[in-house]
Amino acid sequence: MPHHKSAAKRVVTNEKSRQRNIAATSRLRSAVKAVRAATTKTAGEAALKQTVAVLDRTASKGIIKRETASRQKSRLAKFVAKLSA
Repeated sequence: MPHHKSAAKRVVTNEKSRQRNIAATSRLRSAVKAVRAATTKTAGEAALKQTVAVLDRTASKGIIKRETASRQKSRLAKFVAKLSA
């Protein structure tokens, strides 16, 4: 239990932030899975475009590191390139 007013506020704001981060991470994982589940090149490219946007947004908010986002984008692009038309 917090003993100060500011500590009590931090408990509330930390929980809000945690929930926001969980939602963003979940959105990101779902987007990555959508790319991995693609069977055709066109479907993969469409999913990749959306996933790149989600990765960039998540990285800009500081939920994941920029390097992590870059690495994932690279690996997903490589995966889509290997898909057959």
